[in-house]
Order: sequence, then structure tokens, then C-alpha cells
Amino acid sequence: MKNNSNETIPLARPDISERDIAEVVRVLRTGMLVQGEEVLLLENAISQFLKKEYCSAVSSGTAALHLALLALGIGQGDEVIIPALSHVSTANVVELTGAKCVFVDTHQRYFNIDESKIRSFITDKTKAIIPVHEFGLCANMPEIMKIKEEFSIKIIEDAACALGATIGNKTAGTFGDYGCFSLHPRKAITSGEGGIMITADPVLDKRIKTMRNHGVEPESAPMNFIAAGFNYRLTDFQAALVRSQFKRLPEILEHKTHLAEVYLNEIKNPLVGLPLFPANTKHSWQTFHLLLETVTKRNELAMHLKENGIMTNYGAQCIPAMQYYREKYHHDILNKFPNAYHAYTCGLAVPLYGQLKKEQVSFIARVINNFR
Repeated sequence: MKNNSNETIPLARPDISERDIAEVVRVLRTGMLVQGEEVLLLENAISQFLKKEYCSAVSSGTAALHLALLALGIGQGDEVIIPALSHVSTANVVELTGAKCVFVDTHQRYFNIDESKIRSFITDKTKAIIPVHEFGLCANMPEIMKIKEEFSIKIIEDAACALGATIGNKTAGTFGDYGCFSLHPRKAITSGEGGIMITADPVLDKRIKTMRNHGVEPESAPMNFIAAGFNYRLTDFQAALVRSQFKRLPEILEHKTHLAEVYLNEIKNPLVGLPLFPANTKHSWQTFHLLLETVTKRNELAMHLKENGIMTNYGAQCIPAMQYYREKYHHDILNKFPNAYHAYTCGLAVPLYGQLKKEQVSFIARVINNFR
């Protein structure tokens, strides 16, 4: 079976238009490149879209998570509950504060933290939960918010993959104390590297805006350094790139949803498990994640797709199985995190991005159906 275009189909490709490029060039020509008016305009646009009063653009989604933990005062001796399946950055930021990662297994086919298991991991040292909206599907935030109220725990939503995703009538990132988003090139809109944070709390917002900019009190003149902060700022030309794409976000997400429906309708191979999602959710489809029975079959499918010009990758890491975390925490991974480990070792992400065509997705589905 051949790819009719004779071109490799990448796993992802940023959706950058000529108008987006023109916006970047416009800002570059002004000579005003660091955080400024363009960043403020982007923050206002995101704030209105997500219906949260306060928004901060930062240098990456990882920086957003790190700042959120620090702003909430989380550090040495504290515990933070996170899913065992995610990008390793979700755990890294906890480690960098001096707090302890407490891993919870995930749902078998939703790939999000299993909210029914969270309570058994809560101790008097638990200060926060970081639910991850893995691959663009909202975690069960209504249930997690019940846990927040019951135990007075802070919630930082890792919505890196989920800008525009919803559960019920609420948008990913708008439930917790902070919502953190990524602008990495694999996301629906991108600044290359960048992140977004939202909150409803003006005190938390001021802490973020202070710490992202070397500890400078926002809008102080002359500059008043009130904390030991970071340089976690987003540049103005990055903000212009994102703001231009943001105007197309609804159509980008709609197109990705249509492509996902093609996969869901046309992949018929019994060896390949398709992603599931609850009826009351709207998936952002940052990743279309397949599940095989064994790691051998996963690797064989990846090679089969590569031979047909289709690139793939692993979807996310089982973090406790990564060398640093394995050697530090010594978890019984297969017994404690069977779903996360299976998703990591037997899962495969296939192409799904804004510039992908329906005909290409149908071709990929046929190649998958031809796999034995």
C-alpha cells in the first residue's frame, strides 16, 4: 500500500499561515521584541475566550506549572498527586520545588487520572492535585473538585493539550486554582515554545506576574523587586504569532474533530484499540492515541506505518518507570500503575494536525487495517 503523495506524513506539523508570518514580521520591524503590548493583547484574548479574569503568558507550559506550584507555596515536605501517565514535565516541576510526587494510576482507555483512586493517596502532607487532560480529553473535573472541597486541596490543571476542550459546559483549565496550557508546536496553536496560565484569583495572578519577570512588582515604577523571580516571559513576536492563529482556533479544532471521526469510523482492525471518551466531553484531539495488546505489536505497527511513509511516536510516559523516578521512588510499577504502564508501552500516537487532509487520514486508516 503506497502513500499517493509519495511524501512522508509527519506526526504533527504547526498550522502557520502567511498571515501568521506577516504578524511576526510586523512586530520584528518595530524593534520591540520582549514582553509588551502583544503579550497583553494575547492575554486579554485568552482571558475572554476562557471566561477567566486573569491570564499570564509565559515561556512554556512547563514554566506555567512550575510557577503555579511556587505561587501556591508548595515546597519541601509537601506532596502533590499527579497521574502516572503524562509528559514527564508534570512530575519534574514538582521535584524542582522540593515536594514529593505521589503517582495515581489512570483509566484504562481514557488515559486520565482515575479519580476513584485519588482519596486513598491523600495524607496530611497533600497540598495539591495536578490532573492532566491527557491527549486533549478533560479529566473528570467535577469529581476532582469534590475532592478539593472535601480535603481543602489546591488544584492545578495541566491543560497543556486541551485548549478548547470541554466537560459539560465548562472548559478545560477553568475548574482549578490555576489552568496551565502549552503553546508547543504539537499543540493546536503555537509560539514554538510558550505557555498560558489562567486564574480567577487576583492574588495568585499577581504572584505569577511577579515571578515570571525576575520578581518585579507588576506595573511598579521605578521597578520594585519584591521576590526572587525567574525570566519566564513570552516575547512579543511569539505572542503575535499565537494571537494570529488564535483567531482560527475554532476551525482548527473542528477540523481535527472531523479527522478524529474519520479514524474512529474507518479503523476496523481488531488488533488496534481506539480511544474512548465520555459523552459529555468535547475532545481537543491534540493526540490520537491507539492501544495495542503488547509492546511487540505496538512496535510492529509503528514499523508498518513507517514503511508506508507515516510517522508515529509514543503518546506519553509512564513517569514512575522513567529512570530518575524509578530509582528515587522504587515503585512496583506493574502492580501499582498497570494502566499507565500499558498505555506507555503499548500505545501509539498517529498523525493528527490542522493541515492534515481527510484523504490522508483515510489512507492511514487503510494502512492500519492492513496490519496483521
